[in-house]
Amino acid sequence: MEFKNYYEVLGVVPEADAKTIKSAYRKLAREYHPDVSERDGAEDRFKEISEAYEVLKDAGKRAEYDQLREYGGDGGFQPPPGWQADPRSSDGGEFQGGFSDFFESAFGQSGHGSRQGFSRQHFSERGEDIEFRLAVFLEEALRGEARTIQYEVPFFTDQGNLARQSKTLKVKIPPGVIDGERIRLKGQGAPGIGDAPSGDLYLNIQLAAHPLYAVEDADLSITVPLAPWEAALGATVTVPTLDGAIRLSIPAHSQTGRKLKIRGKGLGRADNQGDLYAILSVVMPEADEHCDELWQQLAERSTFAPRGQWENKE
Repeated sequence: MEFKNYYEVLGVVPEADAKTIKSAYRKLAREYHPDVSERDGAEDRFKEISEAYEVLKDAGKRAEYDQLREYGGDGGFQPPPGWQADPRSSDGGEFQGGFSDFFESAFGQSGHGSRQGFSRQHFSERGEDIEFRLAVFLEEALRGEARTIQYEVPFFTDQGNLARQSKTLKVKIPPGVIDGERIRLKGQGAPGIGDAPSGDLYLNIQLAAHPLYAVEDADLSITVPLAPWEAALGATVTVPTLDGAIRLSIPAHSQTGRKLKIRGKGLGRADNQGDLYAILSVVMPEADEHCDELWQQLAERSTFAPRGQWENKE
């Protein structure tokens, strides 16, 4: 009988690992699956691919097969004297019946069930998951919004060729999402093969840059400009937040860079709400003759030494 080189059937080397073998099988199975391929002899080729994978996917069967390879060749195959397949390597198989005489001789009928004919219906594969990066404004992240997105999903044509088609979907951005969050939409990915389910769509949230706020996880920060006298004497200023302006008290003698925490005004959900940090920044007014006179009076009367800490190092 003819010897079956299962490694050649799947297009892999004998040293290939299980992951490589599985990947090669899936690629060929999709290409020759009778439900999607119109090639001549597709069903026979698919049957051959299935038989090869039935052996090489199973560690026990593969070990037996590797022992038998030295008995195969151009002159056909004859099992060694006293050969008997290890029944522990037979798990019922994923494909029923119709395997070759070589398979029958090497592994016995228990290796794949009764010879009732090859069935294409046993092959199925879950659809591919799709990753989609979704840019979201901070206001949308806080409130949650409905958005219509368009993305591409892979599928197999009637000729068995891999193609892509556009899909439009209206999605709901849940309130409180943060940068880097991954949202799963079940069954909205690529269609499955056979009876297998479709893959999932994953929305990878990317927060768009904002002119006022910097983002760190669920926290926001905003730079609050202050006049010198506001920083010196204290003041109450209006600060914008994502859900409306608030009045913020500035303590007297505040320095540039000081952070004031405004609780619960960041991003995130109720159980993990971020905060807003007001970062104070003292700014100088435009040149003005009257103001310059006041600055001069202050300079003459003040004993403040802003670089006093340098004196001990000179």
